[in-house]
Amino acid sequence: MIGQSQDSVVIVSGLPRSGTSMMMQMIEAGGVPVLSDARRSPDNDNPRGYYEYEPVKSTRKDASWVANAVGKAVKVVHLLLMDLPAVHQYKVVFMRRPLEEVLASQTKMLHRKGQDGASLPPEQLAKAFGRQLDKVANWLADQSNFDVLYVEHRQVLADPQAQAARINQFLCGTLDTTAMAAVVDPSLYRQRF
Repeated sequence: MIGQSQDSVVIVSGLPRSGTSMMMQMIEAGGVPVLSDARRSPDNDNPRGYYEYEPVKSTRKDASWVANAVGKAVKVVHLLLMDLPAVHQYKVVFMRRPLEEVLASQTKMLHRKGQDGASLPPEQLAKAFGRQLDKVANWLADQSNFDVLYVEHRQVLADPQAQAARINQFLCGTLDTTAMAAVVDPSLYRQRF
């Protein structure tokens, strides 16, 4: 097991629309500083913000930002985990959400923005996402510098206090779990099956 979170980069990861922004809010409320540039404004789909950091998208070409992320939390989409430099220690809180809900949430968000969705039918897209998640999970299991906690989106919404306690234990044991649980808003769980 990797050391305390202040010696590691805390990563919140998962598929888009899997609850990563909510988890970033929880971790921030718990007392971990976050690395975010607020370039993507809050909107109807994420009224509390996206918690993204633009340099993450270019990690394969330039990973220099990672050194400044030690002791902080940053959101990294699942496929980009494999681009993180091996010289650092990572504690990954990986969000899991049923693929049907992820796809429905993405579709709703794209329609609200007047954009087309993926060219693949939902069934094929779900299979592609499933393969990606399996590949990333297998890769993570082989990395000695990554410690991973898988968190179910539904469980966070059903019992935020219990999940906050799990995350606290995983990260460092000193987070404010009451504040973490308080940021969870079940009314934002709009695409459920």
